[in-house]
Amino acid sequence: MYQDSTPNYELKDNGIEIGQISVRFNDATTSLIKGITQYILPQDEKEMIALHNAHRAPLSLVTKRLAPYTKECLQSSAQLMSSEMHYGGGRAQMAQDFGDQLKEGVYLLSVQEKIVFDSLEKENKRIYETKIQYDPVTKVPKRKVSSIKEYGITVADAAITDVDYEEKVDMMLSKKIDAATKASVSKQELMTAQQQALTAKAKGEQALVEIEYTQKQEQTRQVVEAQTKVMIAEQDKIQQKIAYEGAVLEAKKIKELADAEAYSKARVMQADGALDKKLNAYIEVQKSWASAFAAYQGQVAPTYMMGGSGTGGGYNAAHNFMEIMTLKAAKDLNLQLQNK
Repeated sequence: MYQDSTPNYELKDNGIEIGQISVRFNDATTSLIKGITQYILPQDEKEMIALHNAHRAPLSLVTKRLAPYTKECLQSSAQLMSSEMHYGGGRAQMAQDFGDQLKEGVYLLSVQEKIVFDSLEKENKRIYETKIQYDPVTKVPKRKVSSIKEYGITVADAAITDVDYEEKVDMMLSKKIDAATKASVSKQELMTAQQQALTAKAKGEQALVEIEYTQKQEQTRQVVEAQTKVMIAEQDKIQQKIAYEGAVLEAKKIKELADAEAYSKARVMQADGALDKKLNAYIEVQKSWASAFAAYQGQVAPTYMMGGSGTGGGYNAAHNFMEIMTLKAAKDLNLQLQNK
């Protein structure tokens, strides 16, 4: 185990405390690692004898082989990433690399120089990137010969329980976290502002669409109303034309009837010489003078007549007067009293 700050090599429950292990990440920052590693000793007789000859006591095995091997695998795993990468999600990867190297051997690493921009300090920095070397043919990682495999020692389990970064790493991470938080807040505020702008734009466009729709409704209403008035006016015009034509036809009919009646009367008058009118006029004339004559109070004939052929002188005079008036009226009316 490597959890306590100081080692304790007394064997208790098949475990020995070798103390916390200090590792350096590839960005030159350090951390204290805590964890547990369980090894299984060989069962083969020859391997057990070889192990006993190399390490006379368990303490020698731990201090001279298992503890150094454990530290080497941890340090090699830390070299594959920066402290920031480890903090940002590389814990599982480091634990996997650590377990793989414990079981199969320590990786052979290569270091490459690289220039990166530090967003926190706003300047370029030179870093060294560590990568695993791979066999060009088999494409498997190159490794050192395992110092435990030759004695038949195997790994049962390995766990990293805690990583305690040095103070400057904590400060750097704190600044980056603050910067990332501010950037996230700023980004969120920007997104909120953009969303609000989009919402305002959408509402404005919606308002314009509503206004346009209302105006189009009003325009459509006016157009329909105007078209309706035109249609009504056209219908009225058609009805007036029909009424006018009917009136013209009626007037023409009345005129034709009147002309026909006048023609008929004219033909009748032409045929009988306006006999009815003349007779009526004759009768009226006769009534007029007869009435006047009847109302006369004087003597129609003289009282005394000298000579004479006989009696009835007065009567004859009246009779002669009536005949004269009758003949005069008939002459004035051009009335033919004789039958033709």
